[in-house]
Amino acid sequence: MLDSLKQAKKNLSRGLNRTLDHIAEGWRELVHRSSDALTHFTHGKREVATAADRYPVFPNWSLLAGEVEETDKEIVVRVEAPGMEKEDFEVTVDGNMLYLKGEKRFERATNDSTYHMMERAYGWFQRAIPLPGEVPGDKAEASYTNGVLTVRLPKLEGVKGRIIPLFDK
Repeated sequence: MLDSLKQAKKNLSRGLNRTLDHIAEGWRELVHRSSDALTHFTHGKREVATAADRYPVFPNWSLLAGEVEETDKEIVVRVEAPGMEKEDFEVTVDGNMLYLKGEKRFERATNDSTYHMMERAYGWFQRAIPLPGEVPGDKAEASYTNGVLTVRLPKLEGVKGRIIPLFDK
């Protein structure tokens, strides 16, 4: 009986270690792929909600997933930010950085409900997105459609890579 308990402990330990390895691997991939998209949301002074209020406790972190695409003529940045209005954003370009600030507001349709799950973050946020080169910020155009903020940044005129020929000495 003692041997079977030792074997069960060994099997349980092995299974637990495998599970923890899978969790750690998933966490590392999530952080690696989305570390820049992981955005901190801050809340102003909030009163502590009582059970009678039935307000959820908001997460402080959420993903604002994005992409930066470059063509010969422009750099296009797209960031997913559902549930906002275009007036909720402030977009700034400085050199080769795009700065995005905004507020995602919590709006409740009714006060007589109870939340059982809350994964969406609300509040103020800011995010810095590095661009592959400097752009003229005064020529940038931004739009917000279907929950996606799109910023089009024309490249500077005359700033193009060129092939440099190699010569023998």
